Amino acid sequence: MTAADNQDELEAQFAQWRQYVQRRPELQQADSEELEDHLRASVDQLVAVGLRADEAFLIAVKRMGGLDDLAREFAREHSERLWKQLVLTGENDGQVAGARSRRDLLVMVICAAGAAVSVKVPELFGMSLEQDGAFYAPNFALFALPWLAAYLAWRRQARPVLIGVLLALFALGAVAANVYPLADDSQSLVLTAIHLPIALWLVVGLAYVADDLRSSRRRMDFIRFTGEWFVYVNLIGLGGGVLIAFMFGTFEAIGIVPEDFISQWVLPCGVVASVVVAGWLVEAKQSVVENIAPVLTRLFTPLFTAVLLAFLIALVWTSSGINVEREALILFDLLLVVVLGLLLYSISARDPLAPPGLFDKLQLALVVSALIIDVLVLREITHRITEYGTTPNKAAALGENVILLANLAWSAWLMLGFVRRRTPFAALERWQTGYLPVYAVWSWIVVLVFPPLFSYL
Repeated sequence: MTAADNQDELEAQFAQWRQYVQRRPELQQADSEELEDHLRASVDQLVAVGLRADEAFLIAVKRMGGLDDLAREFAREHSERLWKQLVLTGENDGQVAGARSRRDLLVMVICAAGAAVSVKVPELFGMSLEQDGAFYAPNFALFALPWLAAYLAWRRQARPVLIGVLLALFALGAVAANVYPLADDSQSLVLTAIHLPIALWLVVGLAYVADDLRSSRRRMDFIRFTGEWFVYVNLIGLGGGVLIAFMFGTFEAIGIVPEDFISQWVLPCGVVASVVVAGWLVEAKQSVVENIAPVLTRLFTPLFTAVLLAFLIALVWTSSGINVEREALILFDLLLVVVLGLLLYSISARDPLAPPGLFDKLQLALVVSALIIDVLVLREITHRITEYGTTPNKAAALGENVILLANLAWSAWLMLGFVRRRTPFAALERWQTGYLPVYAVWSWIVVLVFPPLFSYL
């Protein structure tokens, strides 16, 4: 291979690296150019000591460390930029970044409008939110999440094959929500309304990691995205509630009561559109919102640990059994999921090179407490099923608690090894991100298999 061929191959590698860097919204054009200058200087030094160009490039990239770490370093160094990023129309570095930002905004508006239109389409067939709750409850996620996935797939430049998979999964969800003739008081209807959004959210995750399906880092980014998206949705909801209150009060003062307009248009359209808008905000303001993750985990981990330990002490003190009726099952499952979410969110925000400390021991206590509660709930569910027979609620709870048991048990083991400095932190990250499809599979089983299996309930 000639020197010219080597140089062409090296430039192709630089172009590929440059394209990857420019997808990070927290890095501006000048930052990308500075990083590339450092990388080229490192490659030149390695080539000068006798390495081949491809070997030098690989080693230089490895020496630079993870791109996320570099992005955070740039964000700390250029702190003034973080404040500018809080403004939606802040300054952009270069025409390319500005054009990309405007395209993102335009696509977001189109997707949000599409979600708002979708939620009103059933009214063309004589349906309404007030009278057809059995239809809207399982279908509500289908009005919003496909549009969020469309925005993310467009932003990640998803391949046509993956887009086809996304469409097929959303179509399967629509079939699962509507093909079974369920009564309004059916347990399977409630389970579908709960589990279908979970199943479809993992489809959104597939769109999010479209640019690198096999990367555990991208899966962890999706976990971070989920937490930040949740924060934004709630902030939008709070702001929307204030807006609706002002709208109602001001129009009522002039003799117009906008109750029907608010309930039939503002609320449903605003809720589904906010799902897309929140996703766009997380993507656009990623480097700013990432700072929320460690604050939330360090605030709520000690509180949830104290609550779970107090519950276990009270349970032993009173010798009371755990109620496993539907509402209690949902509450306990939500509690365990929140614990797992705190663990995931803290892993996504933690510095992987930092040594274990007191906070990690608190997390271990939290996971162990949740594991004990899960075992107790599983024992009660199994006892009720063997004594009184199974129901959709108990069967779904049994599967979910078995999945949580496996994840919490291995997470506790890995956390214990990490605290004792015997297990690398990367093992925790790989385990949690690799386990995500298990939850999706179970959610799909609940919405596809349970309705015909328990058609009598």
